Amino acid sequence: MSHDAGTPTPPAFDGVVLHQRLSDALPVLAGRVLDRLVDHVPVYDTMPGEQLRGEIQRVVEQGIGSFAAMLRTGRPPDESQLLALRQSAAKRAEEGVPVEAVVRAYHVGAQECLQQMLVHATEDDLEHVQAATVLVLQFLERMTVTVVAGFFAERQAVLGEEQSARQALLTALVEGADVAGTAARWGLDLPPCYLVLDLAIGAHPDEALDGVSPVIAAKRKLRRLRVELDRHVDGTVLSALSGDGGLALIPCRTDPDHVTGQDWTRLAGAVAHMRKVAGVDITAGAASAVAEDVPAAVALAQEVRRVAAASERPPGLYRLSDVLLEYQLMRPGPARDELAGLVRPLTARPELLDTVRAYLRCGLSRRRTAQELCVHPNTVDYRLRRAAEITGLDVTAGPDALRVRAAVSALDAAGGP
Repeated sequence: MSHDAGTPTPPAFDGVVLHQRLSDALPVLAGRVLDRLVDHVPVYDTMPGEQLRGEIQRVVEQGIGSFAAMLRTGRPPDESQLLALRQSAAKRAEEGVPVEAVVRAYHVGAQECLQQMLVHATEDDLEHVQAATVLVLQFLERMTVTVVAGFFAERQAVLGEEQSARQALLTALVEGADVAGTAARWGLDLPPCYLVLDLAIGAHPDEALDGVSPVIAAKRKLRRLRVELDRHVDGTVLSALSGDGGLALIPCRTDPDHVTGQDWTRLAGAVAHMRKVAGVDITAGAASAVAEDVPAAVALAQEVRRVAAASERPPGLYRLSDVLLEYQLMRPGPARDELAGLVRPLTARPELLDTVRAYLRCGLSRRRTAQELCVHPNTVDYRLRRAAEITGLDVTAGPDALRVRAAVSALDAAGGP
């Protein structure tokens, strides 16, 4: 298969070298490849005819020409020969064509070329068929590397620009700056309103494991959270998240007055999925607002989340309507201070205050309270009696239970974050 040690003999079928067969059949072969792309790679069937029979056909012809040169010399194409293919892959990335479709197109083209050439092979050409097959695989390897590199170089540039646009719009929304102007400069559309989430994110167990980088564990957690949020939400989410929390603005198709309970249920479901996939606790305060009112909605969502946490609500999504009583009780003022004063003496006896909290949290059930605190029910009864003696309020009595609950919420607000 070689004239000398350094120059391979070009493979030939039925006495005609393959590179010559490819060159002679180039126009017809390029048309066959295009037809096969349309049939086997769906995205190419959606391209305009002018693009398909113009730019794409030229790229196909250049690919066949590069392979013909490789068959003649035995050497893979260099970077200058592959420049057009790299540029074509970058254009497909810009157009949003999936990378798997781009890579598959080159494999489909190579298969078509090989099949059209194999019909000329005879029984005596086995060695040449083997040589040609090896060259096809080497060519595809070089082609795949070139195409993927070109595709992702462009995709990274596009993603960088998209991320800059999102960050600029998020900043403008949160700061109450020129939102409409910022959106116009970056070519972004503003939705009728945003659903605002203020998130508190718990630590993943991996973040505390010996030998595991907490930074890497936190980044993996955030990646799962972002992917899950994008998967369950329509439209582009604007977010600024860190390991322990952050902000997310969810586009909504209706104005704030027409956001339905179903919309909030779907968003609560998305938060629940985020918790499950990431394996962490998430408490979220939520509000809705038009673009101009996002700063106020951010402040409200943050306050709702803090109230939910201070009142020991379980992880999940909360709106103002979910914590109305606690929210109002936690407003600063003389009434709140006096209300907190009703149970403030219990701060000197933490075990009594903790028992009162647990009793309220457990629906006024002494048995559940004992289980949660890992004590005997009689111990719960004793502590609740002592708390009643100190405060004058009996949390086990109907008339006092609501007052004690309100007083504990006020105490949390007065001494909380």
